Amino acid sequence: MYSRLSIVLFYVMFCLIGCQEKKEETPKNADSRGEKKPNIVLILADDQGWGDLGSSGNTDLKTPNIDAIAKYGISFDNFYVQPVCSPTRAELLTGRHFPRTGVYSTSAGGERMDYEETTLAEILNKAGYQTAAYGKWHNGTQPPYHPNSQGFQDFYGFASGHWGNYFSPMLEHNGQPVEGNGFLVDDLTEHGLKFIEKNQDNPFFLYLPFNTPHSPMQVPDEYWDRFKDKDLTLISNEKDAKDTENINVNKAALAMVENIDYNVGRIMAKLRKLYLEDDTIVIYLSDNGPNSFRWNGGMRGKKGDTDEGGVRTPFYIQWKNSLPEGKTIPQIASALDILPTLSKLVGVPPITAKPIDGKDLTPLLFDKNPEWEDRLIYNHWNGRTSLRTQKYRLDAEDQLYDIQKDRGQKTDISARYPQLRDSLVKAKTDWLSEVKPQTAETDTRLFTLGHPSYLYTWFPARDGIPHGAIERSNQYPNDSFFTNWSSANDSITWDVEVLANGHFDVELYYTVTEENLGSIVELSLGNSKIAKKITESNNPPLEGMENDRVPRKESYVKDFKPMDLGTMVLKKGKGTLTLKTLKVAGREVADVRLLVFRKVE
Repeated sequence: MYSRLSIVLFYVMFCLIGCQEKKEETPKNADSRGEKKPNIVLILADDQGWGDLGSSGNTDLKTPNIDAIAKYGISFDNFYVQPVCSPTRAELLTGRHFPRTGVYSTSAGGERMDYEETTLAEILNKAGYQTAAYGKWHNGTQPPYHPNSQGFQDFYGFASGHWGNYFSPMLEHNGQPVEGNGFLVDDLTEHGLKFIEKNQDNPFFLYLPFNTPHSPMQVPDEYWDRFKDKDLTLISNEKDAKDTENINVNKAALAMVENIDYNVGRIMAKLRKLYLEDDTIVIYLSDNGPNSFRWNGGMRGKKGDTDEGGVRTPFYIQWKNSLPEGKTIPQIASALDILPTLSKLVGVPPITAKPIDGKDLTPLLFDKNPEWEDRLIYNHWNGRTSLRTQKYRLDAEDQLYDIQKDRGQKTDISARYPQLRDSLVKAKTDWLSEVKPQTAETDTRLFTLGHPSYLYTWFPARDGIPHGAIERSNQYPNDSFFTNWSSANDSITWDVEVLANGHFDVELYYTVTEENLGSIVELSLGNSKIAKKITESNNPPLEGMENDRVPRKESYVKDFKPMDLGTMVLKKGKGTLTLKTLKVAGREVADVRLLVFRKVE
């Protein structure tokens, strides 16, 4: 059996470690900048690859504003996130391995981060920071999983995973359904600018989890026109990378990244205009590898893979006149490290309910020759686990690669270094036993309803279960709706836990044709029931395809309108929320997108 010490020694033997020199700089923090603590702007791209930036060497696009964060700040050359969205976001916000937080999927409840976790926003909020999140949350919809109950005082965007339309879509503002204004990333940035303006005299934490370049591949004409007829010079070597559809996805993704860059420029310009740049820590990264096979520095894998290409991300951090300019850090680091590092930089102790797995990176930020122990970084998704040391990666098949010489993972060196390989296999096994990844079969959490501190609770089709002939509009649940509801034997259910007694007004977001008007729908939970006849038609066309640059795999969407179902009186406890019909007036009852509960004060 190998001890943890022996595991470290095995790979230290294979790493070149220079002699440690005396530190020449002292880490700065809020105490050295005066009474006001520094602001934080954390920008997270969605499905952008490491190679999708000019600063990574990609000559097919221009990203001067993002590149400038690296130029005038610090870049990490070996920074790692998880292979998909929700796990990375949970690690970023908590500093803890995502399986510990309850996250195991990206939809249908598995994306939820346990509400007992302490987030960076909660830590900063308690220290007097104003906090806001504008964009894609993807760590739970119903309070206490909602961003408003996870430390963010203001939230505008969507709590789900992928969204069906990026041009003036249905969104929410602190739980209340609203309509977006223009292209979504521009709109989210506009809210960020207003937040900065409003809080320029207070320390603030602005989290901007943008929704692009995640599909659907939608981007304004001015960006698409730069790429639609362009011959890309950098193409992935992976199989099918040169297929026409994949090339068009790549063009759209790069166009979307240029739009992100424009919006990063707007944020930085606002900070400069308000003389806040010196007082603001700015971070830029992505949540996983690219969502198609495109140029990524020759790394193996993409989004969803635990190889280098699926989990390596750019990570740039700037704090003007406090952090060194233009420094590149070779040591491995991860999203787990963001919380403890920012806590140190702003001088707010990371007091959390549970132990933090991440490391404070400030020695790497400030010291020329830091004392830094080698470490292991784990990547896990869909039953596959790999791990990274400073020099090596053990992949999901337990093959060993020297990443310093072989970033593309082409040559398995397990036979050359069997003891090292075995020690890392043991470390992987031990980690899985320790963090205990969940599955849908082991997750006993119900969808929460009626948190006493929050006004709204959403129950989207994504979280429901269809019965009878009812079908989802698409196999990917996040922006789907229920359709083909034609029988009194059909129903839709949500397994819920009512958190407190209360009265709730309920709205049903539906569509129905004129000829199918007149069906009666009933919503019940325990002994509480309400029923309503559908008397107004709402028959909008499917939309999204008119803005898609590439045909999508996810569901198209419609303009669902709310219908007042009535008021439910609910008691604290567990049960099944059931939507069914008491009368089918035509061929179909309705298509259903969402239920919104509003607590009656």
